[in-house]
Amino acid sequence: MLSKSLIRSLCAPLTLSACLLLGSTATVSAKGKAKGKTKAQATEQTAPARPTTWCADNGNGTFTNPLFYDEFSDPDIIRVGEDYYLAGTTMHCVPGVVILTSKDLVNWKFVNYCMDRFDLGEEFNLVEDGGKEAYGQGIWAPCIRYHDGKFYVFTNVNSHGLQVFIAEDPYQKWEHINMGGNIYDLSVLFDDDGKIYAIHGYDTVKCTEIKPDFSGFLTESEKVIIPGGNAMGEGHHIYKINGKYYILSADYSPMGRMQCARADKLTGPYETVVISAKETMGIPVAHMAYNVGLGRPVPNDGFEFQVGKAPEATIGSATIHQGGIVEAPDGSWWGVSMQDFTSVGRTVCLSPITWEDGWPYFGLEGNLGRSPKTWFKPQATDGQDHAPSAPYDRNENFDKGTFGNVWQWNHNPKDEYWSVKNGKLRLSTLPAKNMLWANNTLTQRCIGPEAVATVELDASGLYDGDVAGLGLLNMPYALLAVERQTDARKNHTSRRGFCEGLHLRMYSQNGDKEYYAPLSECRVWLRVTTDLQKGKAHFSYSTDSVRFYAIGDTILLPYQLKTFQGSRYALTAFNTKGDEGGVAQFDNFTVYEPLADRSQNIPVGHKIALQNNADNSLLEARRHGMAHHTGSSRMSLENPDCQFIVHDRGQGRVVLEACNGAGFLTVCGKGLSGDLRVIPQETEDALFLWQDMLYNQCMLLSLKNNRYAGMDPRTGEAYSVEWTGCNPDRKDGTVFNWIVLE
Repeated sequence: MLSKSLIRSLCAPLTLSACLLLGSTATVSAKGKAKGKTKAQATEQTAPARPTTWCADNGNGTFTNPLFYDEFSDPDIIRVGEDYYLAGTTMHCVPGVVILTSKDLVNWKFVNYCMDRFDLGEEFNLVEDGGKEAYGQGIWAPCIRYHDGKFYVFTNVNSHGLQVFIAEDPYQKWEHINMGGNIYDLSVLFDDDGKIYAIHGYDTVKCTEIKPDFSGFLTESEKVIIPGGNAMGEGHHIYKINGKYYILSADYSPMGRMQCARADKLTGPYETVVISAKETMGIPVAHMAYNVGLGRPVPNDGFEFQVGKAPEATIGSATIHQGGIVEAPDGSWWGVSMQDFTSVGRTVCLSPITWEDGWPYFGLEGNLGRSPKTWFKPQATDGQDHAPSAPYDRNENFDKGTFGNVWQWNHNPKDEYWSVKNGKLRLSTLPAKNMLWANNTLTQRCIGPEAVATVELDASGLYDGDVAGLGLLNMPYALLAVERQTDARKNHTSRRGFCEGLHLRMYSQNGDKEYYAPLSECRVWLRVTTDLQKGKAHFSYSTDSVRFYAIGDTILLPYQLKTFQGSRYALTAFNTKGDEGGVAQFDNFTVYEPLADRSQNIPVGHKIALQNNADNSLLEARRHGMAHHTGSSRMSLENPDCQFIVHDRGQGRVVLEACNGAGFLTVCGKGLSGDLRVIPQETEDALFLWQDMLYNQCMLLSLKNNRYAGMDPRTGEAYSVEWTGCNPDRKDGTVFNWIVLE
């Protein structure tokens, strides 16, 4: 079952009856468990208003990472005039290689996909007979460039070599050239000498010249420009800035970080430094499916998954790492970088770049190598104040005869077996042993931190052995589906439009668990509630779109290195008896995000207490001038020494006034222990940029020294403002739980 805290958070904007609804239990039986049945307690629910979706723009001149709370892997960025362009990995999904655009680096719009489908082999067609598939072997790590009036995207497909896509207008169809070879995870430089160079390799960095017509490589030109042992990684991004060559790369061992190499010549010699490390944004390592990986077969139902999780303080690859940098028209520099972001998969964070000693460090002056979770928005290239917006509308009613750009097929679709007609998505069933092998599965990325996805399904057209429903595409996968188990084919006139033999089945591949519920209606609403922060989900269903019944246990949503993707919503239909011809009709897919509206996440104007997440102690404004800590009893909460008024100073900036009359929390000196003081008069040194960590948690970033307020719970020392950031478990003394008192 869902945790009570998740139910409470999901219910925050809903009625009490809706809260009870989310915690209800359906009439189900579980394989391998007692078959006792429990009647569900369902109540009326008022449908939430049209959902809003995550947007990094806080609407007050700041943004909060991640840029997207869904997957966007291997980001690469350029600016062409007033427009920024961002390219990202799409692996085995089509259409593939996504391009977004922005004026301010925070609010992004969809531009195009570089390709409609793969034309490289049978493995991209998800051929179950013969076991051919492209999970994890799709198209990845794009490098986007602009040169002489044309856009270029260079990207690899495993076993098929380097692909290049070319367009004068990125909104139109891209030309595709298969260059072959074995160069991957690369960056490309159009150098001043008119030549085109590919930078590639792990640890040992190589440079290979590309033929000007993109027909291949000048193999004899390949040179090692940075020998192994110089702390370089992979996923390189090369730039020529002020006459010098810079190569950014990422390494995942023993933790994710970003390096930079610099030289006066392309061929070197290079010197290298680390420019970003340890920045997790307070996000822990995800659950992992350890025995599912690249090159291994697709796990069948019944496969025993080994799912585990490292200790929450482990950094691993939960840091911002692989990505690129770009210069804004005002001369500021910004970095985009990938982060392994729990069950979301990999997503993108935006960082200010500080140049020091000729190196582009991610982070702020006085705090290099660490990036703020919340920071001030870049100045827009067109001088406009752009309203908060997201690149996709996740809701879909199929009324336009097609579907939105957020949707992608799992492998190449078989076009003759699907259509959008009369405002419904129609999927004709094809043989498949399970959802992972089902052709024409339509997917979109799950969205975090929390979401409730619902779809309406008309199952009247299903045949015997047909399965149709709403799934979570992952390895392990999970699926809530309607199944028909009746010999409908004997009577041709009754094979469609009736509900005989229909039942609901929820299946979790992790643990090989299945749960059933009877079904007397042909039309059913299927729902999945996800908490991507915790990597958990739960299914429920309804026959009237109002009362929903939970079915099955809580599902873990691990990350794994077979698909290199996070969890995806999936609309799927297939036949388990080797037949084809039944039809499933889907309609009204909606996604409700209870935490998308973060406008109330700074308690301005309220009296609050700040409880340190490390040891539950309260921040105390000692009357003798220092900020200290004390117990968190009710008596302490009622003590004015532990109470503060949050005053808004615009653009996410706040000052904290102690309720004991001593004054304002202010950073003195260098911010060492004892330098967080209570000063009678408000000054600029009292300004903090509120860092929204969600779930009533925050950090306080001093705008005097660009460091965080915190205390070491192991030493008992007074508060300081010298912390560079927080650990992924948020228990190092820098993260507060804020409690509204009035």
